[in-house]
Amino acid sequence: MIATETADPGGKLVDNVVHFARLLRSAGMPVGPARVVDAVQAVEAAGISRRDDFYWTLHATLVSRREHDVVFQEAFEQFWRPRGLLEKMIELMSPVAPPRDTEPKAKAGSLRVAQALNAGRERTSETERPEIEIDARQTVSGSEVLQQKDFAQMSADEIAAAKVALRSLVLPLDTVKTRRFVPAGRGRRIDMRRSIRQSLRGGGQSMTLAFKKRAEVAPPIVALFDISGSMSPYSRLLLHFLHALGERRRVTTFLFGTRLTNVTRQLRMKDPDEALAACAGSVEDWSGGTRIAAALKDFNKKWSRRVMHGGPIVLLVTDGLERESDEDLAHEMDRLHRSCRRLVWLNPLLRYDRFEAKARGIRAMLPHVDEFRSIHSLDTIADLVEALGRDGSTAETDPRKWIRAA
Repeated sequence: MIATETADPGGKLVDNVVHFARLLRSAGMPVGPARVVDAVQAVEAAGISRRDDFYWTLHATLVSRREHDVVFQEAFEQFWRPRGLLEKMIELMSPVAPPRDTEPKAKAGSLRVAQALNAGRERTSETERPEIEIDARQTVSGSEVLQQKDFAQMSADEIAAAKVALRSLVLPLDTVKTRRFVPAGRGRRIDMRRSIRQSLRGGGQSMTLAFKKRAEVAPPIVALFDISGSMSPYSRLLLHFLHALGERRRVTTFLFGTRLTNVTRQLRMKDPDEALAACAGSVEDWSGGTRIAAALKDFNKKWSRRVMHGGPIVLLVTDGLERESDEDLAHEMDRLHRSCRRLVWLNPLLRYDRFEAKARGIRAMLPHVDEFRSIHSLDTIADLVEALGRDGSTAETDPRKWIRAA
């Protein structure tokens, strides 16, 4: 994928800039042919004397959004690093310029760039492999297997495909009425203030009635997410889901293990990898222990009045494995349930067919939730998205079924 011959440095430089642009496109950056031409012309006009000058020349022509800075930097360090490629180009085109060594640093977009590099190598090697015909009429499609596969059993490539699928979920157009009024073309409520204002514009000789109606908005979502060690196989993919959800409606996200952390601001970053890196950097108890009762008490005391307005839907994501007293946990769950419009408990332990609500923490929490759902695969997330558009639980998600069975 990288041209390293030095007989024609100008031609090889152009080839490498083109390959570099393809890498950025594979990593998710919008780099079209016009930008590639501009980058080649800019490099030829500016020349190569220093690594920093070359970096910022490409940056000025290929990067158009702030959230792509991290991806571009990581791609530049990984692409131009092998065998001192850039230093060789600099020596050929400007022999007096001294080569520079740079230490690569881990960035939020490193995973995405690495996957794009691996994909490029795989496409190159696949052209040399013999074609094998497979009769797939009696097999299950790869997309169907991916939809049903447990997050904890996915490979790196499957996790990358799952992240793409999460961002393509179509949310329901569920709305709730608010206390605020907005103008309406017709209706039963007369807006006297607007009617009088319109009448005064014409001198008060006549009056045309104006109407109003209650504004309808998508209900906000408050997510309380358990990041303890038992939830680590699901943490990052579910945070990707919350990041995609936050692009379409108001989402407030809290992470808790042994303490409660508000990461709403971090998840509002445009780039998902950068957002998750910011979340990991702001949380001190990632993949540690869990104290559900203490976290809920902290939320009810410090945050409930700030974020629980507008009739929110609360998504509580935890396996319910709690060691503290059942009385405290039941009390805090009851307070949380009373302050929201709907409380949905998402538990990955429901992926087991023989799951039973025997744990004390689970038995203490179940009476205070409206729905009890599994959250371990793309299919279960799709079911959750569909359920957000309707009120009330089904027979499968009714928590009373698990209470009676226990």
